Amino acid sequence: RPEVGDSSMDDTQEQEAMIMLMSTYEPAEIKFDEFRAPVSGYYDLTFSGYTIWMSLDFKTVSQGRRTEPVTIYSETPPRRLRRLGAFDFEPDPTRHHMRVWLKRGESIQPDATRLVRSRPPDFENPFEEEDGMPGVAFQWMEVEGPFYDQWPEKGHQLLFGDLPIEDPAKETREGEGDRRKHLLDTLVYGPRPFVEVQSRNPAKDAAKLLKHFMEAAYRRPVPKDEYQRFLALIEDTLGKGFNFVDSMIAGYTAVLSSPAFIYLEPTAPELDGYALAERLSYFLWNSPPDTELLALAENGRIKNPYIKSQQVERLLSDPRSERFVEAFLDYWLDLRKMGDSGPDAELYPEYQLDDSLTESMPRETRLYFAELINQNLSVGHVVDSGFVFVNERLATLYDIPGVTGADIRKVVLPPESPRGGLMTQGSVLKVTANGTTSSPVIRGAWIMQRILGKEIPPPPPSVKAIESDIRGAKTIREQLALHRSQESCNKCHEKIDPAGFALESFDVMGGWRDRYRTTAKGQGEITSGVGHDGQDFRFKIGLPVDASGQLPDGTPFQDIRELKALLLQDEEQLARNL
Repeated sequence: RPEVGDSSMDDTQEQEAMIMLMSTYEPAEIKFDEFRAPVSGYYDLTFSGYTIWMSLDFKTVSQGRRTEPVTIYSETPPRRLRRLGAFDFEPDPTRHHMRVWLKRGESIQPDATRLVRSRPPDFENPFEEEDGMPGVAFQWMEVEGPFYDQWPEKGHQLLFGDLPIEDPAKETREGEGDRRKHLLDTLVYGPRPFVEVQSRNPAKDAAKLLKHFMEAAYRRPVPKDEYQRFLALIEDTLGKGFNFVDSMIAGYTAVLSSPAFIYLEPTAPELDGYALAERLSYFLWNSPPDTELLALAENGRIKNPYIKSQQVERLLSDPRSERFVEAFLDYWLDLRKMGDSGPDAELYPEYQLDDSLTESMPRETRLYFAELINQNLSVGHVVDSGFVFVNERLATLYDIPGVTGADIRKVVLPPESPRGGLMTQGSVLKVTANGTTSSPVIRGAWIMQRILGKEIPPPPPSVKAIESDIRGAKTIREQLALHRSQESCNKCHEKIDPAGFALESFDVMGGWRDRYRTTAKGQGEITSGVGHDGQDFRFKIGLPVDASGQLPDGTPFQDIRELKALLLQDEEQLARNL
């Protein structure tokens, strides 16, 4: 188990290391579990390590032959993982730093994501060569923190202002040795204490604090009768013998249960300044309006189109707008469904247990969309572009040479690449497939609705869904041709299917394909080997893919490149839908 380092580390720890020859998959897990965050906050993590080459008899360790991507997760029992970041270990020892937010009780778990990932003992290593196999060596992790932007924190100031406090963690921070460890364990595993606030005039302080809190919660001036109602609750709680902190928390809890906090102001014939400010803020920040927005709401200037446009630019340039990008894409492009299905183990063994790929896909899409916003690029980039955001794993999937490492960055596409735009990104191609097969109907309807804004009516209840024939006897195009022979079906399918046919060149995870894969018995080129999960696989190469089609107006196209060019002829429709 790797050491958890602190300021007392000596030279020995630089000479020792824990070798990892597999990607983490329980029960084969490596954790820095001697550390758990005693309180929530920002922590600086430093990792030291390098890549190695292990002999087949496990007796000789030599220098690594390439870099290896490492992903760092936080873990909350029982095994709830949250991605914190990624970096690359190199053949020579390197140190990597990251500042992360850790929740109370979380520990740190590293993962060498490119290595074989399977449960021992029944697996083979697909990266094994005649003279050995790759691995990574973790030397140590150093933790410093927690750090806060201010103390007391903003949340505490919102609740208790500048009233003097008694800090229950003071003894923990000042303690040393076993005593300090015991106190840290108490903070991690014991009940979380509220700070004790000293109030010499509870009634007066309660009135002042509640007014400030309700103005922030309501996002507008507070009606006097509602203020008095919550103040009476606090005074009643104090009168029953509860301490000041518990009494204030009771009042705040009631405020946060009120409709004025939970809901946006009901839409009137015309929004007032406060309603407009809160809608802008929750839309682009997913949080209450800040003081600048509220000031503009109070004087009514927020309704000036020029001022409103300035505020939109300000909100989008703030890091908090990442919340908008994530939420918007989760629903517009269905990125929230990334985990709904996984690739079939028999047909797509190269994607099995590949967290590096599945975690990189939505990050690519979010970075790409944020780039469109930040650079104010034309709406045509929704359909096509000359660049993508990829790391080594995504670049391998997309057949883009020269990209190494775990870091996702902007990369110019090769001239003949079919990538570019949203439709050919792995995340979109994954959420529009079911893990075993892709469907031109589903993908075509998705493009018509999400990219072009064309409403597609649901099929009649009596019509069965078309399922791809994974036995390889017929292509999905041949099956749909039979289906479309019915006039009632053809009306919709002539609009839906063409765009879906163009995406048939991409498999269920977004990899390029010229032929389908099949599990059928009989003739056919057999592909076999060992997958990323360490298990044997065997499938056949089936019928060829035909990605051509014809739009409802009769315009033909041969592949996804030509379809993109046709869609770009109507940028006004793309803009209207977006």
